Amino acid sequence: MKLMRVGAPGAEKPAILAEDGTIRDLTGIVGDIAGDTLTPEGLARIRATDIAMLPQLDAGSRVGPCVGNVGKFICVGLNYADHAAETNSPIPAEPILFMKATSAIVGPNDDVILPKNTKKPDWEVELGVIIGKEARYVDEADALDYVAGYCVVNDVSERHFQTERGGQWTKGKSCDTFGPIGPWLVTRDEVADPQNLSLWLEVDGHRYQDGSTKTMIFSVAHCVSYISQFMSLQPGDVISTGTPPGVGMGIKPEPVWLKPGQTMRLGIEGLGEQQQKTRAYGA
Repeated sequence: MKLMRVGAPGAEKPAILAEDGTIRDLTGIVGDIAGDTLTPEGLARIRATDIAMLPQLDAGSRVGPCVGNVGKFICVGLNYADHAAETNSPIPAEPILFMKATSAIVGPNDDVILPKNTKKPDWEVELGVIIGKEARYVDEADALDYVAGYCVVNDVSERHFQTERGGQWTKGKSCDTFGPIGPWLVTRDEVADPQNLSLWLEVDGHRYQDGSTKTMIFSVAHCVSYISQFMSLQPGDVISTGTPPGVGMGIKPEPVWLKPGQTMRLGIEGLGEQQQKTRAYGA
């Protein structure tokens, strides 16, 4: 299933992309694409519904973040060996974890606002993993059983804030609008192998990132298991699993940074595409 949230910010309706390409309203079936809806029982309720009988929503409506009321937005840093190399960073012995503020979350096609005092704004296409049932101390062999589905994430970053302002990475990752997710939550049964998905990103039509999840250092299963050793995971939590090479900070001979008025377009095989325009704060 391809689950969505459609409507104005803060007033999104739960929805599903039907096989005929129409968007169907799940209001009355589930309260939101969030929390208990993402458990095996919640997803079974949607699967048991005759989608063709549901009201059709306007195909031109705004697409919101594919998950609502996200409790935790956890990111894995430097999880592709070639990305670590382009940033002159050693390959980590264990997953590097940081948190991205949930207030950064926006829809897949919403504008990305470059913050005040920005110097080095950057892009990162990533595979997002949405948790479907509570996970504590999960074995890697069982970890994918705790996944509800997958989505596209743009882990927008401000590198000056991230690496040159002291402390941890969170401040460079958490600016408002720095977490577009969606367009869909694609349920786990429709993704045969999360370690064999192509992913890409373009800025103004120039393709900077063109990679595959097969080159992850730590697999999705490993990341879910690893994170569950340090904190419990609840339905609706989002894990962003790292980015392949081609980010702006890694461009040679000089880094390339985002500027107001540009268009980012990105996607992951089978999970859909995003497109965001950048604009200056206050513009």
